[in-house]
Amino acid sequence: MSPPPEPEIPREPVAPEDPDDDLAFRDGRIHITARQRRADALTLGSLLLHLPHVAMSAAVVFLVSYVIDALVGLPWWACVGAWALSGALVFHRPSERVLARHLFGLRHPTPGERRRFGPVWREVTARAGVNGDAYQLWVEDSDGINAMAAAGHIVGVTSHSLNELPSAQLGGVLAHELGHHTRGHAWASLLGYWYALPGRIAWRVLLRLASFIDRLSVGATVAVVALTGAAVLAVAVATYGLVLLPLVTPYLVAAVARRSELRADQHAAALGFAPQLMAVLRKEQAGQESERATAAALGSPLRAPGLIARLLSSHPDLHTRLHHLQEGMDGGR
Repeated sequence: MSPPPEPEIPREPVAPEDPDDDLAFRDGRIHITARQRRADALTLGSLLLHLPHVAMSAAVVFLVSYVIDALVGLPWWACVGAWALSGALVFHRPSERVLARHLFGLRHPTPGERRRFGPVWREVTARAGVNGDAYQLWVEDSDGINAMAAAGHIVGVTSHSLNELPSAQLGGVLAHELGHHTRGHAWASLLGYWYALPGRIAWRVLLRLASFIDRLSVGATVAVVALTGAAVLAVAVATYGLVLLPLVTPYLVAAVARRSELRADQHAAALGFAPQLMAVLRKEQAGQESERATAAALGSPLRAPGLIARLLSSHPDLHTRLHHLQEGMDGGR
């Protein structure tokens, strides 16, 4: 037996005089697929690559919990257990609302924005066979064309995108973000970030402490460097070099994230939004070229990102995304 259809969402009629606004809204029953979410190979790869950072965080949490146990008597296992279970908050709706407001800087859409947002989102999810009501729609006050998928159910889009993009192009952007959710990219990314956070904080504290080393005498500096080097070497030998993995995994995680963006583009293309998404990417490309031309005219040309910045970028460049979308369209003919 097929599940009951989603309730109708009020929508504003598309202005027929706008030739770019060609999104065809469907009426009638919507068939929801039995399996709306999955974890693809990129999601599993991302989780595996975060394991070294998670292990470092677990060590930090255990150390801090042991100190708290010794000082105030709070059992160490309670702190460690609370941290281990805290990842479930990624899928907890009230916690997601806190993340959306305070971590991602999003807000609830106004009634007018919801009338604009809702019908397009409903059409995108209907094409995918997904229950659109399972997601929370949010807006970011920004002048850029952008959107985001985060946690288990957050879908955000910029106010500029809502106001300026035709419905079909907005649908292409939202179809891309839906791809991140249905393939598991969104929750895996946030989960990896959350569990790696204690280790990242501890690393920054160590770097801050290292910045004071120049205030020590020469003898004390040599002693600190020698002891630190000996400790790192001993740990590296004891763990067969695994402790050094966090130095390499950020580059691998970024590579997986770039591939995830291309997979989300493929998801949008499979729903029929390839031309519209390409039009949005070309607008972004034109905006970047305009910024470079303006900077060059003012005598301060923008520098291209260096090799390290490109390797650590979580998004492929626009040319690469356009190339893959065009290749997919040509291959489908």
